[in-house]
Amino acid sequence: MTQQTSYKLTQGVSRAPARAMLKATGLSDHDLAKPLIGIANTWIEVTPCNIHLRELAEHVKRGVREAGGTPIEFNTIAVSDGITMGTPGMNASLISREVIADSIELCAGAHGFDAIVALVGCDKTIPGAIMGLVRLNRPAVVLYGGSIMPGRHQESDVTVQDVFEAVGACHAGRIDQAELQRLEDRACPGAGACGGQFTANTMAGAASLMGISPMHANDLPARHPDKNHAAFEVGHMVMRCLERDLKPSYLITQDSLANAITGVAATGGSTNAILHLLAIAAEAGVSLDLAEFDRIAVHTPVIADLKPGGRYTAPDFTAAGGMGKLVQELSGLLQDTPTVTGRSLFTESKLKHSPNEQRVISSTAKPFKPRGGFAILWGNIAPEGCVVKLSGHDRQKHTGPAVVFEDESSAFEAIRSGTIRPGDVLVIRNVGPKGGPGMPEMLAVTAALVGAGLGDRVALITDGRFSGATRGLMVGHVAPEAAAGGPIGQVRDGDLISIDVAQRQLHTDANLETRACLPPTQKLTGVYAKYASHVQSASRGAVALAT
Repeated sequence: MTQQTSYKLTQGVSRAPARAMLKATGLSDHDLAKPLIGIANTWIEVTPCNIHLRELAEHVKRGVREAGGTPIEFNTIAVSDGITMGTPGMNASLISREVIADSIELCAGAHGFDAIVALVGCDKTIPGAIMGLVRLNRPAVVLYGGSIMPGRHQESDVTVQDVFEAVGACHAGRIDQAELQRLEDRACPGAGACGGQFTANTMAGAASLMGISPMHANDLPARHPDKNHAAFEVGHMVMRCLERDLKPSYLITQDSLANAITGVAATGGSTNAILHLLAIAAEAGVSLDLAEFDRIAVHTPVIADLKPGGRYTAPDFTAAGGMGKLVQELSGLLQDTPTVTGRSLFTESKLKHSPNEQRVISSTAKPFKPRGGFAILWGNIAPEGCVVKLSGHDRQKHTGPAVVFEDESSAFEAIRSGTIRPGDVLVIRNVGPKGGPGMPEMLAVTAALVGAGLGDRVALITDGRFSGATRGLMVGHVAPEAAAGGPIGQVRDGDLISIDVAQRQLHTDANLETRACLPPTQKLTGVYAKYASHVQSASRGAVALAT
């Protein structure tokens, strides 16, 4: 192990004032002689995804102390996608990814922590933490707080996805408000992140496949009886990483990012992973573009039957063998990359046995779908590319007239009032990284379409993005976005729009070049203005770079 980074903060005559202040926090000379391990916690009280992370942190710290380190916990923010969905607060979600990365980089860097454990839960905390750790490039482990357990309603497992879709059903008169409240009361029974293969569970799996998270610890649901012990072991693990000088730059590589993309495709995971993996690659200095995502998805079958497109929840996935079983079944499509445990990915996957009888994870020989859960399209509406979600439906083509909305709330109201017709293509624009700003998710709209019985009869395109819980023929991340002068801003009501997955096309016969693209009129201030002035295209991961 090389000399501790923290020595610059704690050792020598000139550092006496710093030591005096650190001793006021309860640390001793003995503590300060040990490696200082930052515990970057994304605990927040507003969401079940992260509410248990303070408790989990105590077990991580106990493991660090036992292994010879001094843990120092600090906090960063989280924004709950599920709670802010459909409100102006949703604009803060993607922006929070950058704030999380910045704050971890700043706090851990300023205080000279020798290594870091990041505790993560809700969607943006996972990529945000990894981005910050990649920038620091000090030994680090990411521990996912785990999935919520499913609720039970009418003899079925339910998640928050079902509540969003029930809102549309209620507006359409298919259920009453009393039934909606019964579902609302039962869907989320405790701590943990949303329980399907939505963004949090998708990104937790991607973190395991990139090697920066221990897969078996990540797999455990939030309230699993072994979760606390797994956190304790992570405390030991980060000390071993420090001893070996095992840094994120060694783990996050072209091969491990390709593994992560393969895992997302094979599980029908959230299309948000595309944004986040592009951003992580950019931070790591690894070349990655949208074409690579499409290349991998074409050759990767869906072998996990998970919500929102399938039948099972994240805890079911864990019980079926979890990421270890998935890696074994996908081994012919993956590279045997290093992991934070010190063991290789393939070795790690074989440490825990899968049950002989399970229905959640299949094989590449008997897939649930022959190709991955997303595709990348191009065309005169999206010359830089866009993402179509393929899980949750079997449609490959749709042509219909555009119904254009300048914001999400107008589209939601049109669905609620019954003005959307079968065959329509909803176009929601000026909701991209700059135009939102913050590229809000469209789950309130997409779930309302499903609830209204239109999920398999219309399509939607947007320069915004979708929740991992979205299903249906939905095309997002259209780039360039309208606010950057992209041609989606030139589409008009009635233009025929064609979506063709097989041909990778998003196209209209309308002469877009002759039309003006109206710039956004909203006046931004504060963090929103800062973000909009620096954020890059969704085709580059919507990273905020200094200009």
